[in-house]
Amino acid sequence: MKIGQEYLRIIIERFNSVKSLGDKTLKQLSDEEIHWNYNSESNSVAIIVKHLSGNMISRWSDFLTSDGEKDYRNRDAEFIDDINSKAAMMSVWDRGWKVLNETISDLSEQDLLKEVYIRGEKHLVLDAIERQMAHYASHVGQMVYIGKQIKGDDWKSLSIPKGKSEEYLKEMLEKHQGK
Repeated sequence: MKIGQEYLRIIIERFNSVKSLGDKTLKQLSDEEIHWNYNSESNSVAIIVKHLSGNMISRWSDFLTSDGEKDYRNRDAEFIDDINSKAAMMSVWDRGWKVLNETISDLSEQDLLKEVYIRGEKHLVLDAIERQMAHYASHVGQMVYIGKQIKGDDWKSLSIPKGKSEEYLKEMLEKHQGK
């Protein structure tokens, strides 16, 4: 097993896990709820989705051959809540993840130590991937937190429900016993 190939397999899995948390959050929110924000300085889920997608399309398009901050990107516009429906937001969400997944899936082990640029700053591909993972995970965490605030007692847990840790641990140990 080559470490680079294993890393790429794992990172694809991790990005998909982060996307899954976002998907499960978005599924619980209504057309109105995606626009909720705590105050004027806070972002709604719709804005976070728009920003993530804009970032993904810019960073991952022509990833190995052009700066990750594309001329066509209008980052400031990503923070204007002008998405008119949850369906439109989901289309924006899926478009960004599609570009990311296609690009990551096309990378080879040899690509990991190549250099790419983001806003003129040089990064190893490996570093650029990790930078984006941290960025996306933090924003999806914000989406989950907002969803929990909006839904309150109607929130469906995305991981181990409160008070169920022992039960979950036992279940996992039994599942993996003997492997």
